[in-house]
Formats: sequence, structure tokens, C-alpha cells
Amino acid sequence: MEPITLSTERLLLRPLRATDTDAVLAACQDPEIPRWTPVPSPYTLAHAVAFIDRNPEGWRNNTEYNFGVFTRESAGGDGVLVGSMGLVNLGHLGAPGRQAELGYWTAKEHRGKGYTAEAGREVCRWAFERLGVQRMEWIADAGNEGSRGVARKIGFVMEGTQRAKIVHRGARKDAWTGALLPADFGLESLTPYEPYAG
Repeated sequence: MEPITLSTERLLLRPLRATDTDAVLAACQDPEIPRWTPVPSPYTLAHAVAFIDRNPEGWRNNTEYNFGVFTRESAGGDGVLVGSMGLVNLGHLGAPGRQAELGYWTAKEHRGKGYTAEAGREVCRWAFERLGVQRMEWIADAGNEGSRGVARKIGFVMEGTQRAKIVHRGARKDAWTGALLPADFGLESLTPYEPYAG
């Protein structure tokens, strides 16, 4: 797939470019980002370059669709980097199951402003409407209250705790999980959903 740009009232979501390297490097110095995500620690310039360089390949191979999340300037151009957001685990997009996982991190100075939830709703809507995703998943280390709060604001329904789901920094961790369906956004599903009636 060719990379695309999405926008919301306050944000511009586009693939990261080489000119964003310094902003990504600065954001990932915050210890909370590697604490909860697979971002390397310590985070170096080489890590930022590699992260940005692999973005085109992810889009081309349909393995991950990553966006830089930026504030919008009054003229419609890029503002400052708010964070990164992407769809991963896209292996089922070509099959009837059509699932994806939403992942994100937010720069410290931009947390608590609703930016990540705003961007997440737009990415999920795009995935449902344009990619035919039928189930969007959210997975985070158990205890990551910030990420769970954002997921809930996007509309994810929490599904519980899975034991030893994530390998993080060489250890297995329990994970909180949630899901979002097209119907949660008032959209039709390509495959019927028959919830358990008990």
C-alpha cells in the first residue's frame, strides 16, 4: 500500500520522514516510553533513524502502517510531533478474519490533551472503512493506566488480562487487552457478529 495522510480537527497523521528524526529522538528520551513499549533504552540517534527508515517498507509490504502524529499549523502544515501511532500484526488483513492491532506512544509534553485518542479514532475509522478491518485489538502491559485510558476514550471495550502475553525487556508480562469493532463506530461489519448470549 502507498503511504497515506489522515487529518483531524487538531492533528495531521502522516508517515515519519528523515526531517522528523530529532523530534522522535527527543520524545523517546522520556523513560516512560521504553517502560511500556518496545522502544529501545537507551534510545539513540541510530534507533530513531532505523525506526523512520523502516516505515516505507512496512507500508509497501503491508506489515505495519505507522504514522507520525503532529499538531496542525493554521496554514495546514505540520506542527510539532505529538507521538507515533500505527497498525501492527496485519497478517489477517487478506483473510476473512481481518484483524489489526493499534499501538501508540505520546511525547510527554503532549499527554493529557486528548491528542492520542483523537488520532486513534481516526486511524481505527480508516482501518474499518478502507482496510476492511473487522476487529481492532489493543494490548498493553498490565499496569499501563495511561494507555488503557486512551484506549477507552477511543472506544475499546476491555476484555481482561492475559497471563504472560507480552515479552518485554527479556521477561514475560501479563497484558491488558481490549477490542474495537466496526459496530462500535456505527459501521457495518463484513462478517456477521454473533455475541455469546449466555
